[in-house]
Amino acid sequence: MQESWTFEFSFDRLTSEAWTWLIQTQQRELSIFLSYYYKRQGAVVEKVKLKTDPPLNSQDSGTLCLGFELIYFNACQDLHETQSEEMNLSFQFDAEKKSLKLVGPYWPIRELDEI
Repeated sequence: MQESWTFEFSFDRLTSEAWTWLIQTQQRELSIFLSYYYKRQGAVVEKVKLKTDPPLNSQDSGTLCLGFELIYFNACQDLHETQSEEMNLSFQFDAEKKSLKLVGPYWPIRELDEI
């Protein structure tokens, strides 16, 4: 499984203000995107933040590291645990289309065992 998410990005170039805007205004969408990776474990992602300013591989692509809280909640089992995690993502910026595409890591999914 490898997830991706495209954001409307109103900046002409990638600056620290642009990254701050993304984290502050797109918090919900980032949480949903990252939660796809943990849905089999029964966890959701909250409090996404940028760990470091991303270095650019080129003018429009690179990698970034996001830190977040992983929340496990199950009322039936009286379970509510929080765990800090981080994930490296690659990004592709398109200044003409005003979009930023984030691509998560590839996590292989285990198939059903044969009987």
